[in-house]
Amino acid sequence: MDFVCQGFAPLPATTTARKKHPESNPTPDSTAKMAGSLKESLSKFKKQQEKCQTTLTNIAAKTVSSRPTSHKAAPSSSSPLTATKTPAPAVKFSNDTERLQHINSIRKGPVGAQIKRVIDLLLETRRALTTDQINEACYVDMNANKAVFDSLRNNPKVKYDGKCFSYKSKYDLKDKGQLRVLVRKYPEGIAVIDLKDSYPTVMEDLQALKAAGDIWLLSNFDSQEDIAYPNDPRVLIKVDDDLKQLFRGIELPRDMLDIEKDLQKNGMKPATNTAKRRATAQTHGIPNKPKTRKKKHEISKRTKLTNSHLPELFQNLNVPGS
Repeated sequence: MDFVCQGFAPLPATTTARKKHPESNPTPDSTAKMAGSLKESLSKFKKQQEKCQTTLTNIAAKTVSSRPTSHKAAPSSSSPLTATKTPAPAVKFSNDTERLQHINSIRKGPVGAQIKRVIDLLLETRRALTTDQINEACYVDMNANKAVFDSLRNNPKVKYDGKCFSYKSKYDLKDKGQLRVLVRKYPEGIAVIDLKDSYPTVMEDLQALKAAGDIWLLSNFDSQEDIAYPNDPRVLIKVDDDLKQLFRGIELPRDMLDIEKDLQKNGMKPATNTAKRRATAQTHGIPNKPKTRKKKHEISKRTKLTNSHLPELFQNLNVPGS
């Protein structure tokens, strides 16, 4: 054994040891680069985790808001989806479909219908509104519809000051006092239809003025519209004597049919319809009431004379058998 050991000398360390790769011994620069790469990868991973967490939180919030139950389950403290502040549930388009369809039908409707919608809004609010306010209130987008904008700008019922639209009535009245003054300016009468849109309570004020005796409200048989006439006691109306005699000298027909015919000839509508009334009476077999003549009272012996001191009253005394 000793011979063998002497005959075979051991190999040098350089030949028996395995050569190591030069990169197995890292330098300080390579170590810094590796650390930076790891930090960057870790940062990206954290961002992905935060993004996934936000997505899961939104999905959970939408799921809870879409449930028909009236109460919400309390989130578990150990749940990973719990957030410090729950975001407001987003509005779903499916819940707003009906309103969007309504808005679309208005904006695609006829120009006249959109104009009427805006005028009704201005009349109801009695305020000056911009195009954006009108669009928000009645869904008529005048900024996108030039025909509606131009028509309203030139409409006699609309006032446009370059920025806002407002309702324009025929008479600029604010209260009952101004209404009384206006009616007194028209002795020949003023149509109520021209006063209706002056201000919201104008019809109530007209009835109040009528009840107070300040005005008269009479109907026109031709148009069936009320006419307001002033009833000012300070205004003296003088009628000529010739007109009085002419009025008193007119003899009215005895039959109502003739009176109704004369009214129709003069362009007036009779308040009665005698022909129809008589035809209905004949159909139902109701006889016409005969006209009763008034008996002429004659003085006889049975008459109690209370004015015997006036003998001239009894000169034509008709005593039977005398």
